[in-house]
Amino acid sequence: MTMKKKYCWGIIGCGKIAHKFAEDLATIPNATLYAVASRDTKKAKDFGKAYNVFRCYGSYQELITDPKVDIIYIATPHVFHYENTLMCLHHKKAVLCEKPFAMNSKQVKEMIAVAKRNNTFLMEALWTYFLPHYIYALKAIKSNDLGTIKNLKADFGFASSYDPKNRLFNKKLGGGSLLDVGIYPLFAALSILGNPDKIEANATFDKNGIDENCTMLLTYKNNVQASLYSSITKETNTEAIIELEKGIITINTRFHEPSSVIITKNGISKLHEFPVSTNGYSFEAIHVQEMLAQGTMESTVMTFETSLQLINLLDTVRNKINLQYE
Repeated sequence: MTMKKKYCWGIIGCGKIAHKFAEDLATIPNATLYAVASRDTKKAKDFGKAYNVFRCYGSYQELITDPKVDIIYIATPHVFHYENTLMCLHHKKAVLCEKPFAMNSKQVKEMIAVAKRNNTFLMEALWTYFLPHYIYALKAIKSNDLGTIKNLKADFGFASSYDPKNRLFNKKLGGGSLLDVGIYPLFAALSILGNPDKIEANATFDKNGIDENCTMLLTYKNNVQASLYSSITKETNTEAIIELEKGIITINTRFHEPSSVIITKNGISKLHEFPVSTNGYSFEAIHVQEMLAQGTMESTVMTFETSLQLINLLDTVRNKINLQYE
């Protein structure tokens, strides 16, 4: 019996999401968190100590050139995704890069082109696509049991007090609601309804020019609409509600992470629960390993085309609200 390959993961960046990903990686068969890198050596060593990491590097280059590293998870701020991904791909290291994939479609196109040129795996880490409850909701919609979609509402908002040291409020790090959390309602619309025919958007800005709140209206054929909202200053329900001809599908709060689904038909609501024992990042990590085991250079779920469509939606909204990054 052939033993399955054990994949050695590396993580670039030691922020909050990297910690959650590291916790989940420990639960995955045939996965080892082998290396971590930060521009702050102490931070890398502290991270490594917490998760029993074999190698802790004070530079990204050291991790990328480590021959034992098979897959690199990029968990740096948005503005560095493009640069960090290209570094990895040029050294033929498989990449799982946090969302948003990059700052604009031009960067994403180049990332994909380099991945193809180097015959190296690349995927945007939009974990929601791999979560059991979300997969169930998509199947329920596509089954047509409730008929066609009439409207979609999705939001993601949380109240955060102003902190100039927080990347959320730092425009140089890609701060603001749209790229950080607005991407999730946009992803919901894209994965459920596809590309819209028309996009309208408006936003409110803070003194540093980052969008605090963003309202988006996507219009499709037959006047189907997706009403979307994101905020880093206001707490919202953070749910996705799909109104169909014969009922309603509600993806409960917080819809983008492990949650549950309510299906309402003929006035009767049924709750569908999907207990998850991890933070939820394990599902996308397992998928990446499956893709590598199959010798596939592109995800069959979070495809290059999906990432391109998503960044194009983000670019369009940014243009509508006149949000520019340096």
